[in-house]
Amino acid sequence: MTWDLTALLNAADPQAALAERNLWLVRLLEWLRHAPREAGTPRPIVRLKHLLNVLERHPEHAYTFAGVIAGVWNDVDAVALFAEVGFAPRMALWHEFLARLRRRLLPATADTRDLAALFELLFGDEADEDWIAAIDDELLGRLRLLFVAAPDGGWRVEMQAAITVLISSVHAAGLAGPLRVRMDELLLQDRPFHQLPTAWEAVERALQQREDEVLNPSLQYLHALLDRCRAAALTVPEHLEAHGVSVDLMFSVEQLTARLDRIEALLASLVSREPQRELLRLVAGLVRVVHERRSLRTLFARHYSLLARKVAERSAETGEHYITRSRDEYRDMLARAAGGGAVLAGTTFLKFGIALLGFTAFWGGFWAGVNYAACFVLIHLLHWTVATKQPAMTAPAMAEKLLHIDRDEGLQGFVDEVTHLVRSQVAGVIGNLSVVAPLVLAVQGLCWAAFDAPLVGVKDANYVLHSLNLLGPSLLFAAFTGTLLFASSLIAGWVENWFVFHRLDSAIAWNPRIIATLGAARAQRWSRWWRANISGLTANVSLGLMLGLVPALFGFVGLGLEVRHVTLSTGQLAAAVGALGFGVMGTWAFWSCVLCIAGIGMLNVGVSFLCAFKVAMRSRGVRLADRQRVYAAIRARLRREPLSFLVPPR
Repeated sequence: MTWDLTALLNAADPQAALAERNLWLVRLLEWLRHAPREAGTPRPIVRLKHLLNVLERHPEHAYTFAGVIAGVWNDVDAVALFAEVGFAPRMALWHEFLARLRRRLLPATADTRDLAALFELLFGDEADEDWIAAIDDELLGRLRLLFVAAPDGGWRVEMQAAITVLISSVHAAGLAGPLRVRMDELLLQDRPFHQLPTAWEAVERALQQREDEVLNPSLQYLHALLDRCRAAALTVPEHLEAHGVSVDLMFSVEQLTARLDRIEALLASLVSREPQRELLRLVAGLVRVVHERRSLRTLFARHYSLLARKVAERSAETGEHYITRSRDEYRDMLARAAGGGAVLAGTTFLKFGIALLGFTAFWGGFWAGVNYAACFVLIHLLHWTVATKQPAMTAPAMAEKLLHIDRDEGLQGFVDEVTHLVRSQVAGVIGNLSVVAPLVLAVQGLCWAAFDAPLVGVKDANYVLHSLNLLGPSLLFAAFTGTLLFASSLIAGWVENWFVFHRLDSAIAWNPRIIATLGAARAQRWSRWWRANISGLTANVSLGLMLGLVPALFGFVGLGLEVRHVTLSTGQLAAAVGALGFGVMGTWAFWSCVLCIAGIGMLNVGVSFLCAFKVAMRSRGVRLADRQRVYAAIRARLRREPLSFLVPPR
């Protein structure tokens, strides 16, 4: 229904039911927003001035209008507006997520005595904050006409009650164990959270007695305590940076600091000689937090950024071990990758063996995943490497270099890191493939000599040539495998963060039962071993299980996705050559598989690196504004020193 001003004024009824008066206010705000455009002036301001002009010419309408507003104010609970809007009833992130989701999906009602709920209906447009803040002093003075029937100073009582509620919440949160033990002890020596309620009671008594000589020092002391509490709360993220991140604790810190800001804003309105401007600023701020609290994206973007950073940093610590910067490190990478290739040759044969057992899709995928996971863990424990695991780990280490590309030396340092990384990937792939293919061929040849039949038969060999065909979906599957490689690094970073946050390394070293079982010295060694290996073990186990199980699970819903891993695919092709004979190497089917494997390697490495690199950049807030400058520097290095991307300089 379209309302005009005459219809609105005629519909105003101070004696109507509360729901009808609330609905009338909602329609009034809608009418303000739909003003015609006027250059340089927000639309609602245009209509607000028109409304005041009409009311000033017609006192009877002004009297009725003010009566409706006064009646609504008397019948609703305003404490919730000042003390609860923008805050979660419980300091738990997922509880707040469900509350926001419910608020977005379910319609609100005007039949309410909660001014906080009515406020969300009144100011449902994000632009409301801007036009409220644009109200000038002249218009602000004229707005008094709308509130002449409201009880003088009634809002002060509600604000004082709201501050009492907020002080209680801050007091409880500051004394809660999860936050308190992570705050700086020096800032808690004066016990600022303990003193808040008493300090506020002193200010409240001074406000009631209107004694400036008592109010001013009491107010200064309260402000000092609030500053002290804020400083203590802001040390919690620093602790989390060093000892593991919890998004729930970060949410609690944000809620605590936001309540402190609200207390400051309410105090400013209470003690101001001209409170109208402070009240207007407060209302604009409330409109902003109402819309922030509706946003699910804002909630998660804000609270998971630190966790993403910590996951990236923990991956970066591991990723540094995968980057070679000298000839000795390059040779070491080749040797470790060769060891990984030897183990993956066994993985190839085990994969064919599991397929022969004829499991159902799920159990076949499960045991294939166990095979992959066991082999990857063995490679990890032997300090060898799998080439495709490198990119997801090295990308966060690369992102750290982006922080300094604004300077020429920083840009050159980043290009050096790109060179080292590409060279490390080449060494890893060469080391894996140079061992897995000959070893699989050798085993096939030994089986021919001993049993007059290959370990992997002709039927499986033909399937390999068909599945790895360049014109088939293998390259798509390779990109999908790259996302699984990336996911394993995220899981590893998250588990390591969880391990550190809950201090499990300390628990292993100092738990009485563990010490009684293992002995003190062995418990210390186990503690150090788990701290050093938790990330690697998690990455390898999760990657192996995903490579086996995820295609099977997707198959249940009709998505025929498979995995294509460059080293395993090379082993399978070598097994096919061992079954069909070297003559197959002269066919297009074989070389189509070779070209496909080259593409699989690039996609395994490229997709996992790009995904991890993007997360690492976001977690650090890095914006690569001058992309062309970076690309030009890399191209210049390619022209000047192309071999540096393949082998390290002397």
